[in-house]
Amino acid sequence: MPMAERSIAVEVEDLHKSFRVPSRRIDTLKERALHLLSPVEYTTFEALRGLSFEIAEGECFGVVGRNGSGKTTLLKLLASIYRPDRGRIRVAGTLAPFIELSVGFNPNLTARNNVLLNGVMMGSTPKEARRRFDEVIEFAELEEFVELPLRNYSSGMSMRLGFSLMVFSEADVMLVDEVLAVGDASFAQKCADVFQRMRDEGRTIVLVTHDMDSLKAMCDRAILIEDGVIELAGDADPVAHRYLQINLSGPDGPPPIAVDGGGAQDAARIARTWLEDSSGERARSFEHGSPTRLCVDIDVRARIERPVLAFEICAADGTQVFGAPLALAEQDGRLEAGEQVEVRATVSNLLTPGRYVVNCALSQNGIDAVDLLRPAAQFVVTGEHQFGYVELEWECEIERRPRASAVEAVDR
Repeated sequence: MPMAERSIAVEVEDLHKSFRVPSRRIDTLKERALHLLSPVEYTTFEALRGLSFEIAEGECFGVVGRNGSGKTTLLKLLASIYRPDRGRIRVAGTLAPFIELSVGFNPNLTARNNVLLNGVMMGSTPKEARRRFDEVIEFAELEEFVELPLRNYSSGMSMRLGFSLMVFSEADVMLVDEVLAVGDASFAQKCADVFQRMRDEGRTIVLVTHDMDSLKAMCDRAILIEDGVIELAGDADPVAHRYLQINLSGPDGPPPIAVDGGGAQDAARIARTWLEDSSGERARSFEHGSPTRLCVDIDVRARIERPVLAFEICAADGTQVFGAPLALAEQDGRLEAGEQVEVRATVSNLLTPGRYVVNCALSQNGIDAVDLLRPAAQFVVTGEHQFGYVELEWECEIERRPRASAVEAVDR
């Protein structure tokens, strides 16, 4: 349903928030006594400066930005943890903030007591909290540790418990800050599946993330906050693209990409990237030996001579494992304005188990850079553990001979 036909779940209008920062830090009682009569000077840090946006009911709305841009401040304002200096926030229905998953847990209480207590704090009745308890624990895969105090939990176990509480929350609006990669690979995939189900069910979700793959896969729309203001708002793909541009080249780098696809000065842009498995389904996890297909959509805005799309696969530590250049216009040697190019590159997956990143670069004449997307995609290879980055086919012959006697050795 178009946004214009849906009710507004969250409305933010001209939102401002600033903090007073002391120029001199006083930590001890002695320092306070020595500076008792000295005036404390403050500087004002403007975290948010006039944010305005609307979120439709049932929409998954992304919030991205570099560290310190104001994302978490915005979420705390929406959650009523902070009060705005100026502006208005309206939320239709109940709201559940999940800014830090383990915050609110008492480490001296058991998982059972923490789940029941937090369920009531999130608006459930004691009866409802008890009714959902088994489901929360089962989803968190912590059945064997129900009566164990949380101080004995690992950080990953605590985060899984917090995520499970969020999953079974019945709030109308959910504020979520960087929780899609909770626990190990299998649980992280379960988290992603739950968010997809919530999205399909029409839940209103506000998601803060640095993972652009998650943003593009999950969110209908998004905003990019830079230095306390909205740098770009609109569909998730161009917002993700601009976020990567800023992180690669700084805020004064390439111009922003307009929501309608116009207004950028680049000759072309890498508009969308994703990975598919051998059956053509989008995937982020591949079994060793199964083909991996990189899919790239390119929007051309001006003529490009001898266009080349290069992509590389890098390991988690940044080591380049594989790279290949692809000529995009071998017949006439150019791409014309208005064309759209779809690239599907299939790689036989010889990679050993681990996490990998795909980077893409578009150039003309094989030299002049047109666009860069790094990372363009991320994926995990599963299978039996192997050394190195690739598992190559190899064969070996071994021949053993009798050791020469002492006399024969002297004769030689």
